[in-house]
Amino acid sequence: MAEITAAAVKELREKSGAGMMDCKKALTETNGDMEAAVDWLRTKGLATAAKKSSRTAAEGLVGVSVSVEGTKGAAVEVNSETDFVAKNDQFQDFVRTVTQLALTAGDDVAALAGAGYPGGGTVAEKLTSNIATIGENQTLRRAKVVEVSKGTVVPYVHNAAVPGLGKIGVLVALEGDAPVAEMETVGKQIAMHIAAAFPQALTEDGLDPVVIERERAIAAEKAAESGKPAEIVEKMVQGAVAKFRKENALLSQVFVIDNKTPIAQVVANAAKAAGGSITLKDYVRFQLGEGIEKETSDFAAEVAAAVKG
Repeated sequence: MAEITAAAVKELREKSGAGMMDCKKALTETNGDMEAAVDWLRTKGLATAAKKSSRTAAEGLVGVSVSVEGTKGAAVEVNSETDFVAKNDQFQDFVRTVTQLALTAGDDVAALAGAGYPGGGTVAEKLTSNIATIGENQTLRRAKVVEVSKGTVVPYVHNAAVPGLGKIGVLVALEGDAPVAEMETVGKQIAMHIAAAFPQALTEDGLDPVVIERERAIAAEKAAESGKPAEIVEKMVQGAVAKFRKENALLSQVFVIDNKTPIAQVVANAAKAAGGSITLKDYVRFQLGEGIEKETSDFAAEVAAAVKG
């Protein structure tokens, strides 16, 4: 049986919003497995889901950039060990430059790392030099490029540290023949929605099948506890999965600005008002450190262990 620490209970409480004792019980039931504990709480109706704005501990910066033509955009994430480095001018200049390079080099991280860096050497070599001079480990984690043949790519950084750099970067790719100014207006609104609403895919069909099956399993266990007939339980499961798909696909999400209009309709309304075509072709949402678990340690326990050793 894994030891259930206060830190683990606190982390689960922050992720799920459930009560402290419920979190402790969930961790006990799942032998300390954090993700399984979240699912356990959800099957008991004690948590709706892991919070979308999950506490991510990795530091660094996300950069976004758009080509001069406005039809191609790139987003890049570079991690550092501390937030202090993210405020360093040298680090910021590196992230800004690499984001610009991604517009040409593309979003394959290996190819981007091998791209030539202004002033000589490669991106990877410049990163190694930065690590040596700044004195802290840094990592080029990921990049994503979106492009339209006609239209515009709209960039947005939520709470930007400096222009184009921050902890949440968004790109919205709008294709069509509507006036660019009109597309930029609706694109900025949609980008702000994406930053807040955390969609997992552009369309419902684009959602990860593994995630869908996980939701189905949770819904099935929860519905089974209702004691209702099998056919009713199946309808409850189908309804729960349909709701999840709708709430996590960008085009079917409800616009956060008015809390009633689906994003697909927002785009259609903008196209009609602009007198031209507008299609939401793609998007990018990079949140600094998402999916990275930062190692935590109990200093007192480390000292005690060292003394015993």
